[in-house]
Amino acid sequence: MTWEIYTLYLALIAAFFATPPDTSQLLIMTNSIQHGMKRSVLTIFGDLSANALQMTAAAFGLAAIIATSATAFQVIKWAGVLYLLWIGIQLFLSSSKDAQTGKATKRSSFALFRQGFVTSSANPYAIIFFASLFPQFIDPSQATLPQLMILGGTYLVVDGIILLLWGWFAVRAVQRIKQLTSGIINKACGLLMIGAAVLLAVKGLDRS
Repeated sequence: MTWEIYTLYLALIAAFFATPPDTSQLLIMTNSIQHGMKRSVLTIFGDLSANALQMTAAAFGLAAIIATSATAFQVIKWAGVLYLLWIGIQLFLSSSKDAQTGKATKRSSFALFRQGFVTSSANPYAIIFFASLFPQFIDPSQATLPQLMILGGTYLVVDGIILLLWGWFAVRAVQRIKQLTSGIINKACGLLMIGAAVLLAVKGLDRS
């Protein structure tokens, strides 16, 4: 794998994540708001753990196919091209969805981890996605496993950073809204107090 191919891979991942938040990202945002950034990291670990297992399943299948049939590898590669193209069109045509959060409840560390793991595992197309993505950047003439480890590890790092950023953004947005709301309330109360003072002053003048 050349640096040019790896750079193209990074660009593709960046473009893939430059979309409205999906289910996993909405979950991270919700947990960051309800339980704080530090505890929401457990949910991120759960999400990435599920991704790692899905990548492993996809990688073993790809490695076996590459080792036995170059033709089958090319078929998977071009089927993957069509699949990724379809995802791009769907993302281009889709509209963003609002995150819906409920009342915060205290959750154990394992529960937060499990929530991320189950949410990510529930995506039935994840293995297909990874099996479609990786062949585009693998050189069949080189050792397959190191390339898969580089591609998979890079995806997990980028995904983890994106999830952290979404969580941070959600927390900051809520804090900002609270600050603005508090400021508006204080100003409104101040105006009421000033108005009350003016009324008292006017009444005092009427009596004099």
